[in-house]
Amino acid sequence: MNDNNKHAMQVSALCNGTVIDHIPADKLFAVVNLLDIPSMSNNVTIGYNLESKKLGKKGLIKIADRFFSDDEVSKISVVAPNVVLNTIRDYKVVEKRELRMPDELHNIIKCNNLNCITNNEPMATHFTVSNREEGTLKCRYCEKELNINDAELL
Repeated sequence: MNDNNKHAMQVSALCNGTVIDHIPADKLFAVVNLLDIPSMSNNVTIGYNLESKKLGKKGLIKIADRFFSDDEVSKISVVAPNVVLNTIRDYKVVEKRELRMPDELHNIIKCNNLNCITNNEPMATHFTVSNREEGTLKCRYCEKELNINDAELL
């Protein structure tokens, strides 16, 4: 290999699709499971424990010809806040967004209070972020608080 090719890309560029970058390495497989990547027929590239100045080690997911709905983006932001979502069209980044967990989570996570009405009646859950730094959420109905790391996705 000559010196000019030492830094060549090991994975081909994406023509159209989504790149999820800056995933904390310990959250990569949670995002893979959340998006049900094993069942996709799209071309998918997963990078694990890649060097990152920002995180030390990071994960990356490239998915060809796949774009995400607002609900999917909200779920990603709950599992791995602060990831960067790049939308690629014709080999160019047309949108770059750093995901932030929304202030309110509608029908994304399950309340861990078994007596909560959302666990006993057919209704959507609704949480507000009560402390973003600590990852504390509060159920709108029963007012029980839970940590985002203990939350179960619906």
